[in-house]
Amino acid sequence: MVRRIGMRVGMIISAAATLLLVTPLMAMAQEAATQAAGGGIRGGLIALAANIGIGIAAFGSAVGQGRATASAMESIGRNPNSAGQLFVPMIIGLAFIEALTLYAFVIAFFLQAKI
Repeated sequence: MVRRIGMRVGMIISAAATLLLVTPLMAMAQEAATQAAGGGIRGGLIALAANIGIGIAAFGSAVGQGRATASAMESIGRNPNSAGQLFVPMIIGLAFIEALTLYAFVIAFFLQAKI
């Protein structure tokens, strides 16, 4: 029971911290700088979208790479003779997963340039 309450409190604190960090108004340093950049809330929302997009891409990439590597290691554990046949396709797959994250990173830079 105490453990569940602790988990709930931790979730509430992390949610509050996340909301505080991603508030678009916190991203605006100065009023004049945001007005010169083309609008107050618009610039903040573009920055928020870029940051959330890069976060989702990094999280998805990490999960995908972890699952791919875990599956490859599990199959090598079941059949150690297949290690040579699995290594190259696994590395190519990991490179493709990482490329998707880099594309999201480039898109985030383009969005930041619009502010």
